[in-house]
Amino acid sequence: MTHPTKPRRRTLITVTAAVLLSGLMLTSCADSAPESASSSSSNQVSDSEFLAVHDLGGLDAAQVIERLDTMPVADRPTDLLASVQPDALVLTDDQERETQLPMPEDKVYVSVAPYREQTHDCYFHSLTTCIGELGNADVQVMLTDADGKVLVNETRETFDNGFVGLWVPRGVEATLTIEHEGQTGTATVTTLNEDDPTCITTLRLT
Repeated sequence: MTHPTKPRRRTLITVTAAVLLSGLMLTSCADSAPESASSSSSNQVSDSEFLAVHDLGGLDAAQVIERLDTMPVADRPTDLLASVQPDALVLTDDQERETQLPMPEDKVYVSVAPYREQTHDCYFHSLTTCIGELGNADVQVMLTDADGKVLVNETRETFDNGFVGLWVPRGVEATLTIEHEGQTGTATVTTLNEDDPTCITTLRLT
């Protein structure tokens, strides 16, 4: 299954892929909200073929996200970009092939990189290039919606890439609070719109 995207989003993915594949290590994703782009039919392959080529055969969007986001940074594929967007996981490789996997209808994946000193601009989380400051750190995570309902309240360990991944219900605006070693930071998480960010890098611990 493929989903149409807007022109600027396609351009962003292509440009980012070119930078990645030239050998540069990216520490940022997108600094503004990309728009969706129409897919190019010349480089389209079936979902199953694309996933099989990249050792992701048989996995859906949630499973691909789980595998790539939790993967040690040193083991990340260098020939694959995986952009987490509210409605689809967009996968692009070094052959300029692209496929998209639909996200769950009731949830959006939002990645958060709490930081103390260093951060980067990010909009749609890149599973294979984004790196946060605090990798493999224990953090207390609380997510509360506008009505005061607690959606998440648990201790997590940030992934090797410095991010914590949260599956957030669609249609909410929530306050995220993260605590680490006596320092706390907050940020707003929204899943109200199709172009809401999936990457939060503005949560500073103080």
